[in-house]
Amino acid sequence: MLRRTRSTLRRVALAGAALLAATAAVPPAHAQARAAPDARTPAGGGLSAVIRYTENGIPHILGRDHAQVGFGTGWAQAADQVCVLADGFVTVSGERSRWFGPDAPTDGSLSSVTRNLSSDLYFKGVRESGTVEGLLATPAPAGPSKDLKELMRGWAAGYNAWLAQNRVTDPACKGAAWLRPVTTVDVAARGFAIAVLGGEGRGIDGITGARPPAPAGGARAAVPHEALPHEAVPHEAGPHAAGPREADPPEADPAAAAQAAREFFDTSRHDMGSNAVAFAGSTTASGRGLLLGNPHYPWQGGRRFWQSQQTIPGELNVSGGSLLGMPAVSIGFNEKVAWSHTVATGTPVNLHELALDPADPTAYLVDGIPQKMTRRTVTVPVAGGDPVTRTQWWTRYGPVVTNLGAGLPLPWTTRSAYALNDPNASNLRGSDTALALGKARSVAGIQDALARTQGLPWVNTVAADSAGGTLFTQTQVLPRITDELAARCSTPLGRAVYPASGLAVLDGARGDCALGSDADAVQPGVFGPGKAPTLRDAPYAENSNDSAWLAHADRPLTGYERVWGNVATPRSLRTRGALEDVSAMAAKGRLTVADLQKLQFANRAPAGDLAAADAARACSALPGGTATAADGSVVDVSAACAVLARWDRTTDAGSRGALLFDRFWRRLTASVPSADLWLVPFSAADPVRTPRTLNRAAPGIGRALADTVAELGAAGIALDAPLGDHQFVVRNGRKLPVGGGTEALGVWNKVEARWSAADGGYSDVAGGSSHIQAVGWDGSSCPVARTLLTYGQSSDPGSPYYADQTRLFSEERWVRARFCERDILTSPRLKVVLVRERR
Repeated sequence: MLRRTRSTLRRVALAGAALLAATAAVPPAHAQARAAPDARTPAGGGLSAVIRYTENGIPHILGRDHAQVGFGTGWAQAADQVCVLADGFVTVSGERSRWFGPDAPTDGSLSSVTRNLSSDLYFKGVRESGTVEGLLATPAPAGPSKDLKELMRGWAAGYNAWLAQNRVTDPACKGAAWLRPVTTVDVAARGFAIAVLGGEGRGIDGITGARPPAPAGGARAAVPHEALPHEAVPHEAGPHAAGPREADPPEADPAAAAQAAREFFDTSRHDMGSNAVAFAGSTTASGRGLLLGNPHYPWQGGRRFWQSQQTIPGELNVSGGSLLGMPAVSIGFNEKVAWSHTVATGTPVNLHELALDPADPTAYLVDGIPQKMTRRTVTVPVAGGDPVTRTQWWTRYGPVVTNLGAGLPLPWTTRSAYALNDPNASNLRGSDTALALGKARSVAGIQDALARTQGLPWVNTVAADSAGGTLFTQTQVLPRITDELAARCSTPLGRAVYPASGLAVLDGARGDCALGSDADAVQPGVFGPGKAPTLRDAPYAENSNDSAWLAHADRPLTGYERVWGNVATPRSLRTRGALEDVSAMAAKGRLTVADLQKLQFANRAPAGDLAAADAARACSALPGGTATAADGSVVDVSAACAVLARWDRTTDAGSRGALLFDRFWRRLTASVPSADLWLVPFSAADPVRTPRTLNRAAPGIGRALADTVAELGAAGIALDAPLGDHQFVVRNGRKLPVGGGTEALGVWNKVEARWSAADGGYSDVAGGSSHIQAVGWDGSSCPVARTLLTYGQSSDPGSPYYADQTRLFSEERWVRARFCERDILTSPRLKVVLVRERR
């Protein structure tokens, strides 16, 4: 064993020496090129890095500066995820229609757009307008730091070097013409797309589909629109196919818009979510902090996490998960501190209602002075057809938008239009924040890093440190909408929408309704970090995508503006269950990392604890054991009553009755309003335990039972079938049962799967638990960490790391993180690789 360890150390030492020699030998001309790279050409500069691979294909990337660590990261990500990454670069280049056709849907990784043509019109417009280049050129702190630009340059060079030196075997892109080298701008464009994911990225259909009406009196000549003859093409079907409209559409209904906006910005309805909890030293066995991070993200596509450790000796040493294409660790830990993120309730955009010039609907008035809109005319190449040209319209506030989702129309009439303000469209600092978090040494350092960089667009941060400190903070980039400004400047639509959703609709015709600036903000028009809801050093700090109000059940946060989130409103079942569990754990004390691991896989279903017994009683009380289904048929539901009564209230893979209750509960809550569902209503004085007590007389119970029993019967699924028999994934022909439960059930270990009775139930996981980390400290020089990447490092079915961690997730097993050098060097799977550019 000693001989083997010494041999390993020699190999690592030689690889490290080779790295240092390679970087030291770069001639001065190349060193100068590194200092001032051309962002418009494929990155280069003779870069290299050492990658030490350990179990499950996790790379530990060693470089002597940010460019070298970026190089190793780009190389290693390409090795695992080249096809997914390349697909994303097609997206941010605006070329999906060219390669995949204009009408095909995107995978939703980098926006919420419905089809390729709309995606291309937006992202090609971003590129042609020089938006990303302008952000790259903006001096820090408003723009990216030199370290981040070097990291991105290195990432692009590493990705390109892997492409040049390796054969692509993944069938998803093997031999594909759209597989190409990338530039620093491409990498930055991906960061831009992630930044606007919650804002402009959710409004792309309304941005690219916006078109002006005919001016009052039909004087079409008043609307300059040279591209109109080219815009009526077969691929642009529907109401946006032709030129200006001849008649105004109806104005938005305020009440309906308020409800639509509430649903549109409801974080519990997104495919992204997350849980995180930090425990203080006063609750732990070691007297040091603990952190459990459980982000809920898609299991397919380009919004997946990828694991690594990045090390620059003496400057950076961090381990964790990065979103694909991002050059820095997004969530993770180092020797002293661990952190995770949860999707926040802050509304990251606002609208400005424009008063239009009666003679020209592409001009708007500000303090009575006409302002011309800026035209952004974009031409997109299309597979098998002629290029498509469209015009977008931009204002001082942002792009004109004609809807935010199907339920929130924002009509462009001859009198008014709406412009979307997304401050994250000026934010390329997200990876700067990630870098700064990786270098922090305490929760105070985490808070300082967030305040200095201000790069998080749509997430909260939960952190714990080795000294026993905890932190929850909602430090994110939000438009500076104060309640006073909303009260003074909201239009009639805004007065309905803002209280319901935090979406402000301001009077764009008034200069005194500008957003203003905070002294501690790095860009104008946003809140400074001093206004962010923050909780320091509480016994625990927890978030499950509800607002900051109950980060700790007994220490509610209040006093923040509505745009940050709501106060004293019902919490989700996932939040309620989490608060019950973590508060009980904190009260018990003497907690360890093992307790975090148990919490992750407890799979307790709060909805079951609240309602399963009463649902079983309501079932037993049905006359003759039958109920009427939605189609009018009478269904014998008597067997379901006993199954519901016996269910163990968990969503373990072996739980019998979990599937029955899940299908029943989804139907019931979708059809019965909360006010009719519970006998004890919500109370802000008791938010964790209310509402409660199922109303057994609720008219929808029988119908939901009948429909569920009929559905499972038609699919040949036994009412008491183990959940894992019908909630599973298939990897390389092997069926892997999956525990965990849905948002409707409130399960911490969230799993959202696609229901297909013909395929056996929940036959594929769409999203849920992703990069899980349980981290603590025991007084040694190394953190105690267990991790799990539920879908594995690689998307290539031929990779050994395609399904290995999915099998672990299925078996509720973990990966022991190797952070310190002695842990890395003693890995039985250690593989050391020196990667470098070939010049």
